[in-house]
Amino acid sequence: MFSTGFRRTDTLVYSAFTNHRSRKDNTMELTVKKGTNISHWLSQSTVRGEKRREFFTERDVEKIAALGFDHIRLPIDEEQMWDEAGRRESEAFELLENALDWTDRHGLKIIVDLHILRSHYFNDKTEPRLYSDPAEQRRFVDLWLDLSQFMRARPVRNVAYEFLNEAVARDHEKWNELSGMVFAALRETEPERVFVLGSNNFNSVHTYDALRVPKDDNLILTFHYYHPMLVTHCQARWWDGGEYAGPVTYPGSPIPADHFATLDDETKAKLEKQNAPFDREVMRREIAKPVAVARKHGYPIYCGEFGCYNKTPEPLRDMWYRDVLAVFDEYSVGWANWDYKGNFGLVDHDLAETPVATYLTR
Repeated sequence: MFSTGFRRTDTLVYSAFTNHRSRKDNTMELTVKKGTNISHWLSQSTVRGEKRREFFTERDVEKIAALGFDHIRLPIDEEQMWDEAGRRESEAFELLENALDWTDRHGLKIIVDLHILRSHYFNDKTEPRLYSDPAEQRRFVDLWLDLSQFMRARPVRNVAYEFLNEAVARDHEKWNELSGMVFAALRETEPERVFVLGSNNFNSVHTYDALRVPKDDNLILTFHYYHPMLVTHCQARWWDGGEYAGPVTYPGSPIPADHFATLDDETKAKLEKQNAPFDREVMRREIAKPVAVARKHGYPIYCGEFGCYNKTPEPLRDMWYRDVLAVFDEYSVGWANWDYKGNFGLVDHDLAETPVATYLTR
């Protein structure tokens, strides 16, 4: 069981932002250029036992390496990895160890992403209690101290830590303080480990000006990118615009003007903001925001999630991927698509490649 006695919050937050250098030489041991997310294995899944073991195996890692990727991003959830008393779930940690071994064996890097906590889910309608409950904040730090204890012997050139998938604090400074707390706690025992840090509000490109960037030698800044949502999340029912099932287009306004005019007033009001004209130039302007912050501080920039749902019409998906990858290439953005084996995926459950595999490897 991990300790819940961590208390040095004020000192640790201060040291995270003052006691390390901002790097300017770009000689970090771990670099990531092209990867994929291993979703719905140790995260966002109720599957356990043999089915969970079979969902992601060394064969998948071999496939990812054969496609030319250099890393995976591995989401993990608190409820899969620890029981409510903080004891490790042995089978889940065994699977994590397998992933670490397999990626090492096949020459891939791995970013371990603490995706969902019992006190923090990014799609909650109200602010997660992680941001207001000191006990949950200490638990968050302790989870990472336990993960660090489990992984710290792994080479720093192979394994990186991403503190939290998508922060959604009502106040940006709450995320700055919380991430600083974890950062400083881990730096005490892992001074060379690469950490991955993003901005508040779903790692948004639009909140990077509010991110307090630590001064450090081993840091990657990250963002997520799914714009425009009416295209990338076409008919995906878990978001507010997913109920719209009419025609979409890209580039341009996602809902064609002649069709938008036929919608009822309530639907128009709901979708109007999402229906702004969109093309590669808009992507370039938006992605330039985190790129500028990364360049200012001398850090690599990384898009940890991006992709198009499989209900997006195929010609649009092709054009969207072509544009976003062109912008990533222009700005030297490393990336991991969402996801490997899912509704946005590179492969199906039989490892047959989807069109997305072609888009990402051409």
